[in-house]
Amino acid sequence: MSGTVPLHLAGNNAPVSEEVSLEPSKVVGEIPAELTGQFFRNGPNPRTGWSPHFFAGDGMIHTIALDGGRARWYRNRYVRTPLYEHPGESRFALAFDQGRIDYRVTTANTHVIAHAGRLFALEEGGFPYELTPGLATIGPHTFDGALLGPMTAHPKICPSTGELLFFGYGLRPPYLVCYRASASGEVVRRRVVDVPRATMMHDFAITRNHMIFMDLPVVFDPARAAAGGPPWRWDDGHRARFGVLPRTAGDDAPVRWFDVAPCYVWHTMNAFESPEGDTITVTGTRVPTLWRDGADDLAGGLPVVYRWRLDLRSGTVAEEPLDDRPSEYPRLADSRLGLPNRYGYTTSFSLSAEPDRSEIYAYDLTGGEPAVHRLPPGHTCGEAVFVPRSGGTGENDGYLMTFAHDRAAGTGYLAILDAADLSAPPLAEVHVPVRVPAGFHGNWIPA
Repeated sequence: MSGTVPLHLAGNNAPVSEEVSLEPSKVVGEIPAELTGQFFRNGPNPRTGWSPHFFAGDGMIHTIALDGGRARWYRNRYVRTPLYEHPGESRFALAFDQGRIDYRVTTANTHVIAHAGRLFALEEGGFPYELTPGLATIGPHTFDGALLGPMTAHPKICPSTGELLFFGYGLRPPYLVCYRASASGEVVRRRVVDVPRATMMHDFAITRNHMIFMDLPVVFDPARAAAGGPPWRWDDGHRARFGVLPRTAGDDAPVRWFDVAPCYVWHTMNAFESPEGDTITVTGTRVPTLWRDGADDLAGGLPVVYRWRLDLRSGTVAEEPLDDRPSEYPRLADSRLGLPNRYGYTTSFSLSAEPDRSEIYAYDLTGGEPAVHRLPPGHTCGEAVFVPRSGGTGENDGYLMTFAHDRAAGTGYLAILDAADLSAPPLAEVHVPVRVPAGFHGNWIPA
């Protein structure tokens, strides 16, 4: 906390008040000439200046356009959803109408992805919102009516097929539905996954042949929701388990469930099958408990990189932490998603509104200590996105991009790092004359 200001509104978590389009103020270093496209990052930015929780702010996208070694422009824009049009009004009041849920009502504040020639802003409680590259809102997208409920903010694009795999969890039956969309953006499969109740399922994982769902003990509490309070709580009575479903299985194929130690997993890094096909390895960031004493309870532990090995023969799980340093927002080279990967990246995590600095970690999952990039004192950053080098041959042959904040200057910049040499200074910093608040997830999208 910072005085009486909640953590999610303090320091660089505080919202910015204006939408702007402007030129960068300076570039430090040299932007790799091959980088032509835009870096997008999403995050909560409440229009009223206040929100009750980290996840409740209106979605605002920040982007910087690069062109052949030059920084062209920076822009930030709200996603125009019904919540944007009714600032400060209750989400539940807007979304629930005579027993029906309007999934157009969403903050659209968590992630931004591109698939099948479309750009989407995502939040797990509603429909995706399509945007233009210039950040104008086109509107909600339902895959020609095939999407009947909410869509996760963490869909996966298969690097082998180009398919988009995703799910949605609901507050009423069906509690979990998974989807598969073709590379051209057409939903080719919708399947209900049988789970006993509504749980907050933020992320999932895929392998070459499977989807892995995480049914964990953060459950929906209808009474709390009806009273206007945070609707999620920890429940020791709910089993923690991972569910494995073949990607091409029919509607009657069972999900195979594996019990794991109680925990919550915000984000997966990756999952893959062993060459023999008898083991699935999942990596991600894990906390021991979450919100045990309410939505303001953050004492359940800080996230660390963790590994689970699911033995498909015995039905058992071996699990272990890979580090004791708190970190979040795991990413890897998209070309290795669902396939065996050696490298993965996270950013240090703190519950301080003004941590001393951020660190970016590059994990070699074959063993050893992670490589570390330490930002200067007073500089913090968010998720580091891997961008492959043109013609690169190695899994880590590329760049890491992240929006960073210079506390002393009160302004932001895009940092571009050499992913294979994190000890080196940034290759480039693209500075802008405004503050870029902390946010959640994003992507580099080539022109």
